Amino acid sequence: MGMYLFSIGGEDWFDEGEGGWADTATALNTELERLGLPAYRPGSAATTFEEKLIPPMDSFSRLGGQHVSTHEFGLLCDWTLLVPVSLEKPIQLPIESQYSESTTIAGAPQVQAIAGKLADAIALPTEVPAAPHNLTLTAWFLDGPAKALAAAHPAPWADDLDAAFYVALYLRAAQHSLRHHTPITYS
Repeated sequence: MGMYLFSIGGEDWFDEGEGGWADTATALNTELERLGLPAYRPGSAATTFEEKLIPPMDSFSRLGGQHVSTHEFGLLCDWTLLVPVSLEKPIQLPIESQYSESTTIAGAPQVQAIAGKLADAIALPTEVPAAPHNLTLTAWFLDGPAKALAAAHPAPWADDLDAAFYVALYLRAAQHSLRHHTPITYS
């Protein structure tokens, strides 16, 4: 049990059945059209993204407060759906999501830029998996080489592995969304 961040496959995006996203897809495209942007159609990526949010987020919130504005930190974290579309501000849809009575949609380019600032601030190492899928980041930080690497090569990221996990999580989620043209959400 717990909360996961995962990619939505193209076959589920327009599915009208249980677990499908047809209502959200249609409402998003209506809003994109109103904004003068092209409709969004997900790619047919065979590679999935799935990570479990296990560590506490308190230190990540403090890190964000030290390196990005409150507005930027909100853009980074306060969404229920991430899409590979550049959005000047999040889109609010009156559609219930997994953890909210509405759906807040953020643009992956904006999330990537903010997470990139945090990654630079803590000198996130290149050893962090660049194209994770199926709990790769979760395992790397919690059960894998992160602790040993942090001990062997002290750096700002190594001072707080919980915060570094979330920096890597949001950065890699945005990169995956952009690379594979797929939406990402929480479950």
